[in-house]
Amino acid sequence: MSTEVEDADAASLAELGYKQELHRGLSGFSNFAVSFSIISILAGCITSYAIALRSGGPAAINLGWPIAGVFVLCVALAMAEICSRYPTAGGLYFWAGRLAKRNKRQWAWGVGWFNFLGEIAVTAAIEFGCATSLMALAALIWGIEPTALATFILFLVLMVIHGVLNSVGVTLVSFLSNVSAWWHIFGVAIIVVVLWLLPTSHQSFSWTMTAWHNETGWSFAPYVFVMGLLMAQYTYTGYDASAHVAEETRNASVAAPKGIVMSVLVSIIGGWILLYSLTAAIPDNSEAGLSALLASDTGLPPAQILLDSLNNPTVAKLLLGIIVGAQFFCGLASVTANSRMSYAFSRDNALPGSRIWAKVNPRTGTPTNSIWLCIGAAAVLASPALFNTTAYLAVTSVAVIGLYVAYIVPVFLRRRNKDFVPGPWNLGRWSALIGWIAVVWVVFICILFVLPPVAPITAETFNYAPIAVIAVGVLAIVLWYASGKRKFMASSEESEHLTKQVDELLEEGK
Repeated sequence: MSTEVEDADAASLAELGYKQELHRGLSGFSNFAVSFSIISILAGCITSYAIALRSGGPAAINLGWPIAGVFVLCVALAMAEICSRYPTAGGLYFWAGRLAKRNKRQWAWGVGWFNFLGEIAVTAAIEFGCATSLMALAALIWGIEPTALATFILFLVLMVIHGVLNSVGVTLVSFLSNVSAWWHIFGVAIIVVVLWLLPTSHQSFSWTMTAWHNETGWSFAPYVFVMGLLMAQYTYTGYDASAHVAEETRNASVAAPKGIVMSVLVSIIGGWILLYSLTAAIPDNSEAGLSALLASDTGLPPAQILLDSLNNPTVAKLLLGIIVGAQFFCGLASVTANSRMSYAFSRDNALPGSRIWAKVNPRTGTPTNSIWLCIGAAAVLASPALFNTTAYLAVTSVAVIGLYVAYIVPVFLRRRNKDFVPGPWNLGRWSALIGWIAVVWVVFICILFVLPPVAPITAETFNYAPIAVIAVGVLAIVLWYASGKRKFMASSEESEHLTKQVDELLEEGK
């Protein structure tokens, strides 16, 4: 039965114009686990907690998370429907090329570059965040002083480890992805249970859900609150990974879209429970107490909450170890998804040196060259952190907005394409409503990402996201005229013609 499914997957991929080269060793659960690991509520919620604490306080944290989650779920549902029809490693850029009515290759090219550079930036940010957390934990346990050089060296070591693990083969990646999913689930459960058992008191429900705190410098409350939503939005990224590993997933046209949706849904529920428990455990609910959390020596408010509320430094350090472990698995999954997208993009002649990056290791069935390309690019992108943290944040600010631009363009094009034939996993009559809600939400959050989050605006507080996004756009345009116009997806017309014939047969079958 498994062979029949894999043969059907290979035939489906051939209809889209590609030969089965990657090893199909991922189950549906493993596919979900990759996206769930990249979203990583134990990494994202913890490292970005201060954003919402500063911009709205408990209200922005515990009301903002589910509000953003519902809209992000709409984006995931809309993406999943397209993924079911086009389950390829290229994912977003391939979808855009097939769904656009005109200038198909240009649409695919633009989406592909935003996706590629966004994923490189996300990988750099995740790995650097893990290195920073590890250094902080080492400082708490052994008194080691974190320095920029030591953190960067640890960042490089982590990336090399993840490169090696990804290069061994998809079977190991599948196993570690499964471990990661359960690590996150049980990790959240352990932290939540400890937070409710050890502290001698907790904040009330009303305070935990609605208390207000503002250190942004802005006085307009609605603006402050929506800027606090960025905490959730920073965390809710990376679920396109299920599409990028589709060519390694069995029964991909169903398993991959389910992986996209379930990774977001489980993250909404688990993240909300975690955030509520953390916030309810804050010992001092005064304005001064919340300000002290933001200014704590740990540099990580959730870590300070654990240290202050548990009255047991050893247990607090163990819980921080669980969080760092989750970040490690998050980085591993990010390299996996990033390398698969890069492999597919190179397969369509998009990247300089594409012939090198598109090679698949015949022994392991993995795109080994592409794995190390992503690691090298992420290392270069993070290198400004050695000298200037602001410069590093300016470069990596493209991560989230770049990914969401890539997420929503295919959804918008699908809504404009009346000839789209849904795959086996689809939204039925809810497709249009959910799709347009997703488009409006992403336009809204993209505007949020380019607005100034704090005042006054200085060189240190300036939001560099629009500059980074414009730079990506300019780079994509220059490279298009330099090489993409001649080489990118040159054979796509023939494979698309074949797909249209299949779509017509599917329509006749109905």
